[in-house]
Amino acid sequence: MTENTSKEKMKNKVSRRTTLIIFFVGLAGNIAWAVENQYYNVFMYNKIVPDPLPIAIMVAASAITAGITAILMGAISDIKGKRIPFMKYGFLLWAITTAIYPFAGFFQPILVAVTVAIIFDCVMTYFGSTGYDAVFNGYITDITTEHNRGRAMGILQITMLVSTLVIYGISGFVIEGFEATIGFGYEIFFFITGGFALLGVIGAFLAEEPEGLEPSGLSLKEHLKKLFRKDLITENRDCFLILFGMLIWATAFYTFFPYVLVYLEHNLGFDLTTASLIVFIGFFINLIMAYPLGIYIDKIGRRIITIICVIGDGLAVLLFVLSGKNLILLLIGAVLMQFFMTGWNVGANAWMRDLFPKNHTAEFSGYYTVFAATIPMVIGSPLGALLSRSSGETVLIDGIPGYLPTPWIFIVAAIIMLFAIIPLIFVKETKKK
Repeated sequence: MTENTSKEKMKNKVSRRTTLIIFFVGLAGNIAWAVENQYYNVFMYNKIVPDPLPIAIMVAASAITAGITAILMGAISDIKGKRIPFMKYGFLLWAITTAIYPFAGFFQPILVAVTVAIIFDCVMTYFGSTGYDAVFNGYITDITTEHNRGRAMGILQITMLVSTLVIYGISGFVIEGFEATIGFGYEIFFFITGGFALLGVIGAFLAEEPEGLEPSGLSLKEHLKKLFRKDLITENRDCFLILFGMLIWATAFYTFFPYVLVYLEHNLGFDLTTASLIVFIGFFINLIMAYPLGIYIDKIGRRIITIICVIGDGLAVLLFVLSGKNLILLLIGAVLMQFFMTGWNVGANAWMRDLFPKNHTAEFSGYYTVFAATIPMVIGSPLGALLSRSSGETVLIDGIPGYLPTPWIFIVAAIIMLFAIIPLIFVKETKKK
């Protein structure tokens, strides 16, 4: 092996310490987000009011909270030139606020319970967006390069898949039980998942401030003023084109994803345990693909993978909804959806981070949250709720009138998803093949 080859391998490598940090923090964050993105919605539907509209309002409110928080706290992190304190305290308080969410169900009347649930979600989101969306995402960009960022994103994607496996794997058994066993209910489930979020504190204690990270020397007002300059977009054109593609894809995703478990349980008639396992199996099979995909993307580039995955994911969503109650086809659709989503997340995230301006990574992580979560949630989730209200079936669950999610949320989402290709075709590859 030549000296140059050895140096190239070292440059492409992600250290063990970095791998552990990404794994612990990523696992904690993704467990908390998996719970918030699905089981907050299931709790709202099953225990407070069976109507997609309150879910849509909650998703939109937490998304706005996440976007504002990510920009503000990302800017403050860059101003201070610090990442670790924000991660430590963010994850500690995130764990606590995740655990208390089900207490919203004790309030009466229903309108008060819905309001409290939304407030709890927003408070939890503030801490999560601080510790994870803004600061941890900025931290990953700080400690990786164009040569190993795909691998790092692959590791992070593994934590997302593992977290989803954990949550979907235990949720039905903990909440409802299985066959002759008795479930413990939502309160114990949220206590357990809040405990998992403490792994982020462990990861933060393992981490060190990124080399070369210094205070920006600007005030918060100057930072925010700089963030909203017109020339910021023109100077970072390719980065914003990728972010716009993410906005379109995520809008499609949030049109159907908040209602997947509700759809499987109430439309198709599966119990919560079986519905969770359908999603669980899809994630499990794709778990082993995330890191190899990251290596592959580092070698051949980002562009072609992301575009292929957009098309594949749209077709997989259609297969999922057209499968009806056929369990085999549902599982195939779930596996393909997760496979193409994994490829999209690894490729698009590595591509975007290649283009982040130096010393502004936490701020641009705030932009990422706005484009990939805030705006899509505000548009997509209400769109799914309105489609369900206008074309879905009305039902009576525990004596409370409500609406079932409609198959149209998947069909409309698949169509929207394909439009994400348009901005991507105008972006140049960041790494030569």
